[in-house]
Amino acid sequence: MGSSECLGSAILSLILSCVWLGGPCSCSARTDSIKLGEGLPFSENLLVSAQGTFTLGFFSLDTGTYLGIWYTSDVNNKKVWVANRDKPISGTNANLMLDGNGTLMIIHSGGDPIVLNSNQASGNSIATLLDSGNFVVAELNTDGSVKQTLWESFDDPTDTLLPGMKLGINLKTRQNWSLASWINEQVPAPGTFTLEWNGTQLVMKRRGDLLEQWNSERFGYSVQDGAISKWVLNSRGGFFDTHGTLFVKEDMCDRYDKYPGCAVQEPPTCRSRDYQFMKQSVLNSGYPSLMNIDTSLGLSDCQAICRNNCSCTACNTVFTNGTGCQFWRDKLPRAQVGDANQEELYVLSSSEDIGKPWWIWIIILAVVVFLFMLAVFCCSQRNSRGDGKMGETSCKRRKSSTANTLSDSKDIDNVKQFSLVSVMAATNNFSDENKIGKGGFGPVYKGKLSTGQEIAVKRLSRDSEQGSAQFYNERLIAKQQHRNLVRILGYCIEGEEKMLIYEFMPNRSLEDVLFGFNTSLFPSSPAGRKGLDWNTRCNIIEGIAQGLDYLHKHSRLNMVHRDLKASNILLDHDMNPKISDFGTARIFEPNASEVKTNNIVGTPGFMPPEYAMWGVYSRKTDVYSFGVLLLEIVSREMNIPCGSKDGAGNLVNHAWKLWGEGNSLELVDPAVRDPHSATQMLRCIHVALLCVQNSAEERPTMSQVCSILTNKTEGLPNPNPPPLCT
Repeated sequence: MGSSECLGSAILSLILSCVWLGGPCSCSARTDSIKLGEGLPFSENLLVSAQGTFTLGFFSLDTGTYLGIWYTSDVNNKKVWVANRDKPISGTNANLMLDGNGTLMIIHSGGDPIVLNSNQASGNSIATLLDSGNFVVAELNTDGSVKQTLWESFDDPTDTLLPGMKLGINLKTRQNWSLASWINEQVPAPGTFTLEWNGTQLVMKRRGDLLEQWNSERFGYSVQDGAISKWVLNSRGGFFDTHGTLFVKEDMCDRYDKYPGCAVQEPPTCRSRDYQFMKQSVLNSGYPSLMNIDTSLGLSDCQAICRNNCSCTACNTVFTNGTGCQFWRDKLPRAQVGDANQEELYVLSSSEDIGKPWWIWIIILAVVVFLFMLAVFCCSQRNSRGDGKMGETSCKRRKSSTANTLSDSKDIDNVKQFSLVSVMAATNNFSDENKIGKGGFGPVYKGKLSTGQEIAVKRLSRDSEQGSAQFYNERLIAKQQHRNLVRILGYCIEGEEKMLIYEFMPNRSLEDVLFGFNTSLFPSSPAGRKGLDWNTRCNIIEGIAQGLDYLHKHSRLNMVHRDLKASNILLDHDMNPKISDFGTARIFEPNASEVKTNNIVGTPGFMPPEYAMWGVYSRKTDVYSFGVLLLEIVSREMNIPCGSKDGAGNLVNHAWKLWGEGNSLELVDPAVRDPHSATQMLRCIHVALLCVQNSAEERPTMSQVCSILTNKTEGLPNPNPPPLCT
């Protein structure tokens, strides 16, 4: 092909590309307007005002894609206006369009168009970004002059006041011009604070309640040509100008002191007026006593709720984007430099607490230690008089109520709280005959309630590796309702005793059934008599997949389990699988892709490389563990971690080797190997190898796994190598 033909083809391609994007070919030319029928796609094609002062375009945050305006010269691209602040778009397939009726809208692949103006033009119209920062849709006369303004962004401000904007009420349209803060720096949705004019004075409100007021008729500022000029209402209630000069100080009205202009707030009877929040590093904060996963709540909301609750000692946000609230009721010890297990929280303290000298803390600590030793001595003396185990428990119940703070949160879980006496009666006083297992949480006992219902009781050991944090974590499962998750019946907290009560699983764990256990402990166990046929294994595989998919995507609290393995899969009387042991699980916000942690927990051999080596976990962490577990179920062989003495027997590597040789059926347990089920067996191995691929991005989601397992004819891609033992 000649050079002229190549050039002609390239020009034609460019023209078609521009037409597809919704407008004439002006891809490289800077423009300040969108004409009738044109569009602005998510790309480098931005609107720039005539003198280059402002820029309009799409931008992305963790919560989605938005259309916004910013000062062109602002190196931080801080947005002064956001069109769809409460309607983020998923992905980047978005286009700003001005249709034939003069309606300005954002078209995207994730749902219905987002309409910005409802007034339609009878004739020609145009959308223009002005040098004032105002984005205007106007109807034009035949000579190109403006006939009328149909819509302008200045009528719908977000958190920023620009020169020429107004606060107050439009007497013709009754529209209210007001500012609303972002939830935080990463979430532009309307947040805690609003700034508005009520007809007589300028007022600031928190969630509709008056915080602050100014009696002046107006406030003003001078504008210099070429300079960035704006006033911003931030997520903490601060109102400041371009140079950081505060007109309203952050949190100025949050304390109970009587600042001029602040609405009078009376503290609860339990608080003095000098209480304030201090960001502190604390030790072993554990899990919160209460959690609210509403993503419309920001840090200021959390602090306001905590400040007015006499039980609250500290708070923080839940998700990495700074939304949701979690609250603590216990007094939390302050961390020192070099201490492990530190966490930063916002601790509510009085000025007296903040200013105490170090020697006072030493005296307080000495008194606490003395009282504790005295209590231990009293208990030991009582036990020596023959009161036995019940006497020890009674003594524990008379200890300081500080050990019983979690009992105040029984309304959180909405599950039954059992008395210690009833649990002891059900387990025959925690007899060795009733002990059926032991884990990181502590021993597990079989019991029977007075109603005849059989239960399993997890009893937190004093030397437990998990402790109260995981105890609270386990109780979260009470909020999750799915046939493939273990059901928590209730809990018991008395003195130092902390226990969880579950439905009893007569067939114990999948590990016991796969790899053998003493059937005398469970004489009625069908698994002990029959073993696992292929159909039962398929039912277990599908049940585990559905339970994980529910946890990841459909549950009230999206969670990542982080320790999925055969011993954490319990089996009911009909061999239905129930995912259990949520002590290491983590709540995962719906839009999050991954989280990094320094606290790596789990079981070697079931952790993917990105988590085991770098502490990065995601939903794909559970997918990897599911793949390993699937190989164990198919083969009835235990996975040996890489690096162990028997690492050469790593099940994942063995399965990959057989796959490459075309001999995958050799992996199947000989006890169930059947030519009639060979296709299904190979499909299970194929799915497992897709789940254990080295790259997390290449692994399927659990929703995709469920679809593959139920749709037997769905085509599958070839797996890439798993992490290989070297």
